Amino acid sequence: MTVARVRDGLAALTKERRAMGSGQTIMMVMDDGAAVAAYHATPAGTRRGGLVLVQEIFGVTDHIRELCDDYARDGFEVLSPALFDREHPGFEAEYTGEDYARAVQLARELHPFDQSLRDVQTCIDTLAPRGPVFVVGYCYGGSIAWLSTTRLTGVAAASAYYGSLIPGAVEEEPKVPVIAHFGRFDQGIPMEGVEQVIAKAWPRATVHVYEAGHGFNSDRRKDYHEPSAELARERTLELFEANGA
Repeated sequence: MTVARVRDGLAALTKERRAMGSGQTIMMVMDDGAAVAAYHATPAGTRRGGLVLVQEIFGVTDHIRELCDDYARDGFEVLSPALFDREHPGFEAEYTGEDYARAVQLARELHPFDQSLRDVQTCIDTLAPRGPVFVVGYCYGGSIAWLSTTRLTGVAAASAYYGSLIPGAVEEEPKVPVIAHFGRFDQGIPMEGVEQVIAKAWPRATVHVYEAGHGFNSDRRKDYHEPSAELARERTLELFEANGA
């Protein structure tokens, strides 16, 4: 199945479900021929653009699907690919215990990070014929969102939430506007690394630091911080609007 056929299929689904404003899981064929599930949410009203929403290490969970539906209500057609489907189909994990250990194993050992980038590129290419495409990602997905602006094509702008790999990619200059959101008290992303990103002062990049910990955007996590989550979302929507949405 080609990207064009997937694109045509999405267009048909969009027409059928536009009035619903909610999403459903579809299958996409990626660049390596693998069939990967993706959550697809469509706007009920005027379409402002496409959005690739990139998961945490825990999979396309109910939290991620809710975020997709929220962005659809804001006018975006959203795709969120289940990046670990090749290694663990249907993977959705809790934040602790064996689930957490399995999520870390998938992200760090079993699943190639470059394949995640290529899957996001396929989603971008699928959405691109209908208008500007944006990327937003959380945790694991935050790193991908940032790197989508340095390594991928067809991205209008991106919003990266607490991506731990961003400081390590500080020498890669973003080609399009990107904002990054970090928590000052994030135990997994030391502020020294964040400060290196800030000091780089790339003209298309803005870094925001919140008085919060890791995962502050998720109301399922102990570090959820509602004021920071609301402000980060507001900044994300403002970025997208300023870049074509």
